[in-house]
Parts: sequence; structure tokens; C-alpha cells
Amino acid sequence: MWELRCTRFERARESFLEEKFWKPSRKKERALIFQKFKAIETRRKMGVVDSERAKELKAFDDTKLGVKGLVDAGITKIPRIFYHPPDNYKKASDLGYKGYTIPTIDLKSIHEDPNERIKVVERVREASEKWGFFQIVNHGIPVSTLDDMIDGVLRFFEQDNEIKKEFYTRDLRPFFYNSNFNLYTTEAITWKDSFFCNMAPNAPKPEDLPAVCRDIVVEYSKQVMKLGTLLFELLSESLGLDPNYLIDIGCNEGLFSFSHYYPACPEPESTLGTAKHTDADFITVLLQDHIGGLQVLHQNMWIDLPPLLGALVVNIGDLLQLISNDKFKSVQHKVVANPIGPRASIACFFSTGLHPTSRIYSPIKNLLSEDNPAKYREITIPDFLAYHKTKCLTGESSLVHFKV
Repeated sequence: MWELRCTRFERARESFLEEKFWKPSRKKERALIFQKFKAIETRRKMGVVDSERAKELKAFDDTKLGVKGLVDAGITKIPRIFYHPPDNYKKASDLGYKGYTIPTIDLKSIHEDPNERIKVVERVREASEKWGFFQIVNHGIPVSTLDDMIDGVLRFFEQDNEIKKEFYTRDLRPFFYNSNFNLYTTEAITWKDSFFCNMAPNAPKPEDLPAVCRDIVVEYSKQVMKLGTLLFELLSESLGLDPNYLIDIGCNEGLFSFSHYYPACPEPESTLGTAKHTDADFITVLLQDHIGGLQVLHQNMWIDLPPLLGALVVNIGDLLQLISNDKFKSVQHKVVANPIGPRASIACFFSTGLHPTSRIYSPIKNLLSEDNPAKYREITIPDFLAYHKTKCLTGESSLVHFKV
């Protein structure tokens, strides 16, 4: 199944690029669009309300059909609310750099062979310090479960519209679906629909979950929670701490997920699947299908992170960078829009942000010294997320605000 999907995708992508993407006429059109985008942003910064844009957003939201609804309607040009300006950073491959590869770590023997565990811990440390991202294989979650979760996401978004609309809301519920959770606050929206599920510490009731994906959402979340315990052990050891250190301070207590559906885009060069950002959590565990599109910012270049059968992607979040005192890095990443689709992915976030706690977090004392003093002040997660939500709409990290 995986190989067949990949082959079909590559053939379709090559055909699209040859027939449409590189036509010279498109470059001039895109330049005019981005000039208009800059003019709109200038007006917005001056306090001028773009009422036409607000109406377009409201009309899009009111359909409750999301981006998939636009594609189903047969559009050939994307609405202006989806246009993004060109990125300041280039792809590494476009600049002639072809040797960059996100680390892949095999967890197969870490429980049986102490020497193998030491090697894995070292690889996790190196990846967390240099990249902020790594892929893991032989992680304990069966490939069949990964495939079932991807299929469950596709079933939800491709079910009858009237049933799907029942879950559409902008209110925070145990499970909900919408398109662009920051629809009315971001400068440009992205080419995807998503459903949210809050799984721990308070799991949703069965009736809160849609029937088409209920069982697999529950099962996959349980598997990710179990995997999270192992990952936090390895990360603790990578910091030179007791294996249970990060677990004991609550890093694995909360889990929620966003499952994304990226329809094929008629103008992928003009928009994004997910805008550049860092994750405001401890760690994120990502499952992506065969299509790909994830890019990681490394040394001021975008590096592709192509899908690997059976692998999961792990990345360091802002909160782990803070408590590790910058030893581990939370880096910007994005998802490019694609001419082929739909693409499905599931991002699971370890954070207690949805379950307010008074627990104080700060750089771990065991990691500090005269030569390496604390770089951040004490925080609570609610305070951290409140700032992130209101101030960090451009994809920049919240961490600078909390520097000492």
C-alpha cells in the first residue's frame, strides 16, 4: 500500500510541475499578488480594517466545509485569504546543499542491550541539540496502527458533509473540527482542515468522538502516551539526568492532538499547508503519510523531512528548550502546500496547557553552573501559553519574552 501510494504521488507531481508550476506567466501573476499582499499588510499595520477580507473569512467559515469544500467545488485559483508572501529562507536543495538529512534513530534494542541504549541516548542528545528534530523507527507502535490512524483521519474528512458539520466549531471541546484554528487572527490562512482531540489526563467520552474514527483515535492516543514515557526517559538521560526526571516534573501528563487534512492545491506555490512556527509544548510526536511536505529550518535553510515507512517524527518544543536552558533546540518548521493530495498527518503534543496547573517551570538546576547560568525566568504554563497565543502570530518563538 505504501509503495503504491508513493509511486502514484511521484507520477502526479512530475506531471503537475511540467504542465503548470513552472510556466513563466505564473511568475508575473504571483509577483502582482504579493505586491497586493504587502499593500494589505501596510494598511493593517496602520490600523485600517480590511472589511472585505473579514467578510471573506466569515463566508469561508460559515460553510463549515473548510478547504476541502473549496476543492470539492472545483476551484482552480485559491482565494486571496490563502496567499502567503515569499519566504526569506530558501530550500537547502535549491542552494546546492544536498547532504542535509534529519537524523533517524532506531529504538529496537534499547531495552535488551545497555550498550545500545547508551548509543541511542547519545544520538537523541546530538539530534536535540543540533536539529531539534529526529525520526524514530522500531518505536513499538505497529505499522498497522499507524496506517489505521491515517485512514481514520481520511474517513473523518471524507464522510458525509452534514455529519461532519456537527463537529465544526471554534469552541474548545474534547473533540472538534474546523479549518485554521487561528482563522481570524493570522495574517494569512493555510491550506488545510483539522480536527482536535484532547486525550490526557482527561480522555473524552466515547460519545464525544465521531464514529468513523473513534476506536483508532483512542487506541493511537494510548500508544503515543506509552511512547511518550520512553521518549522522556531518553531525553532525561540525554541531559545527564535520572531517566524519570522529566516524567517526575509532569512533562508527559498532558496530551492533545491535531489531525490535519491537506487537500490538493491548485496553486501550491502561493500558499502553505502550515505556516512556519515553533511548538509551544515539551515535545511533539508526528505521524505523516506518504506524501510529505514537512520542512525544518536548519542553518537558515529549509530542509525536507521526507516520509519514512513506519517512522514517527519527534521534535523539541519551546518548553523543553526553556527547562533545558537552551541545550535542546525548538526550531521553526512548516508544511508546504502540494499539488497532489489529500495529505494526512497527526501531531500529538505533550503539554499540560489545556489543564491549568500552578507548577513552576524554569531551567533545570542540575544543568546550571557559573559558566551556564539560567537564561530564562520562572514561568507557569498558562502564563507561557497566554503570551504565545496573543503575541506570537508570525511564527516566531515565545522564548525571547521569557529571557532573564
